[in-house]
Parts: sequence; structure tokens; C-alpha cells
Amino acid sequence: MLPVVILAGGLATRLRPITETIPKALVDVAGQPFIVHQLSYLRDQGVCKVVLCIGYLGEMIEAVVGNGNRFGLDVSYSSDGPVLLGTGGAIKKALPMLGDQFLVLYGDSFLPVDFGVVEKAYLVSGLGALMTVLKNGDRWDKSNVLFTDGRLVEYNKRAPRPGMAYIDYGLGVLSSAVLADYTADQTFDLANVYHSLSLQGRLAGLEVHERFYEIGTHSGLKETEAYLLTKEGK
Repeated sequence: MLPVVILAGGLATRLRPITETIPKALVDVAGQPFIVHQLSYLRDQGVCKVVLCIGYLGEMIEAVVGNGNRFGLDVSYSSDGPVLLGTGGAIKKALPMLGDQFLVLYGDSFLPVDFGVVEKAYLVSGLGALMTVLKNGDRWDKSNVLFTDGRLVEYNKRAPRPGMAYIDYGLGVLSSAVLADYTADQTFDLANVYHSLSLQGRLAGLEVHERFYEIGTHSGLKETEAYLLTKEGK
């Protein structure tokens, strides 16, 4: 299984006041810090190596997770440093730890999907990147993907347009080569990278069918907790 990079460096302003003293990754969900749920799930998926991109209060995440041994994982860290680099910049900085190809997961997402299937679809596509997409119809958030006949035509988070019925599910696969034009310590967003790749026909799409869960908002946190409590039989 390819390495997984988890983007866990954001300020989590939408979850305040909870995140005034702890990073989003350590928010309690169903009795455990959210990152514990993520890492345990990744292990069960057959993942071995995880790189955590940290920023805001990142040292607290490192203190809880350590080297990942207790999860059966090899966990390492890439810190933004004094300036937050954005999701794209954080991945660029972490590339020496990730190698040529890797899965990308947001630090506030829990995704009921087979990571092995996603990895295989990426390798079969022969493209530099893959985005998982869900038919959304603006149900969970604003739809931002034009996906037709199994092909991802355009992803546009900044300016979604009519006809976009799908949404970025939250799990991607990247080749380090797609970030070659960006410099280390440059601040940029992964959304912009995906947008450019989609317009160039270099972004594969894989449709998934089970909804995503996220803790980026208070309502999302409640839904995710309810899901995990049911899943774990609590």
C-alpha cells in the first residue's frame, strides 16, 4: 500500500471554541482523539507508512501519536514551520518522506472506502493524480466536480458552476511529479493543483458511493461521532 499523507495543519477556526487550545486532530470523537480513529482505520486498510503534515499546535499531535508503533504504523511528521504553507505547500515540503506516489487524506475526514481500490484505480489510470468523487447534488456541501461517463472533466472548488453534481470525496492519490513546478516553502492550496490538473486532463476520477464524514464543523462533528459510535458498537 502506498504511503498516506494526512493534512492536519489547519487552524480549525470553524470548530472554535473547541480548537482554541487543541488542534482539530485531537478533538474528542466517540471517546478518542479523532486522529486515533483515522490511524486505526488506516492500519486496518493495510497502510504501513503515514506522514502527518502539522502546523497549528502540531507538537500536541506528535505528543499523542508518537512514532505510530501503538497503531502498527510508521508515523513521521512534516511541520509547516512559522508560516502556514497551505495544503499544497505542506505536501510539497513533505515529499522527501513520501516518495514518488502517495495517498492524500484530510485531517478532518473519515472515509468509508477501500483504499486499495482507490490505489489500483490510480495506477491503472496512468495519470499523475486521482480524485475520489461522490454524487452529491449539493447535499453535504457545494458540488464542485464535473464528472461524466467515468471521466473527471473539471474540478473547481473556488467557482463551482451549474452542471457540477459531484464533490471531492476527500481521498486523492498524487505523483510527486505534479508538484514539480512549485518551490519548497511556497504557500499554495491543493485545490488549485487539482483544478489545474483537471483542466489539463491529468486528473483521474473514481466514483465512490458511501457518504463521507468530517469534523470540520460542529454539525459534521456530531454526525461523525454518531457514525463512529454505531460502527464501533458503542
